[in-house]
Amino acid sequence: MLDEAERRKAADALGAAERERTPLPPLRVTWPGIDTDDAYAVQLLGIHDRCVAGARVVGHKVGLSSPVMQRMMGVDEPDYGHLLDDMELSEHTPVEVARYCAPRIEVELAFVLGADLPSQECTVEDVLRATEAFAPAIELIDSRIQDWDIRIADTVADNASSAGFVLGRGRVRPADVDRCAVSAELYGADGARLAAGRADAVLGDPARAVAWLARKIAGFGVRLRAGDVVLPGSCTRAVDVRGGATYRAAFGAGLGEVALTFA
Repeated sequence: MLDEAERRKAADALGAAERERTPLPPLRVTWPGIDTDDAYAVQLLGIHDRCVAGARVVGHKVGLSSPVMQRMMGVDEPDYGHLLDDMELSEHTPVEVARYCAPRIEVELAFVLGADLPSQECTVEDVLRATEAFAPAIELIDSRIQDWDIRIADTVADNASSAGFVLGRGRVRPADVDRCAVSAELYGADGARLAAGRADAVLGDPARAVAWLARKIAGFGVRLRAGDVVLPGSCTRAVDVRGGATYRAAFGAGLGEVALTFA
């Protein structure tokens, strides 16, 4: 494990890498003793720094929500990161690729909470009762680690590789849709389909990922609250983005579309 001074140095290094768009060598190389507990502590230090500077937490994201990704990282559970208000993007404003190190996008079925969730004992049923609506979403992910050369401690410390998100206008109540069967397709600038999947790619049920998140963050004294946005994990593979292109995610079950344009 790292001591507090080392955790502080890691958080500062990641913050500088994000601001200056200069990726770092893997944290596991610079700090060989770093473990997952250290990484979450580093993430929380970075989020605290951003909140002191004026940002506000508006939700959370779940990563590593597929068995394939968990095996790749050598873990047996997902990870999570924070969503801040300054990470919220707009369909109507092009996103500058130069603001990021190596941006990619993922397609997600977002949960918009209408009530607080319980913590340690949170269940799928609790999640569904508290969810005001599902919404179509694109998450912008980025790695402040060189060449996306990440293992679990690297991505957890780096806010689970999160960088931005956008919600489409469509809203569907949980009772009106089979959430696990919601389909999603991602299209590129030329209209070609780049990726496709279903919401049950996320732990077999995206609500399961939200329940896991509620229980996990309870250990840090945090609860998911009414108004929070939760991104439970990607329905599709991640896709690299390029400037000048618009990417459009189309969802089934009446959720409609959401798009991001990059400059």
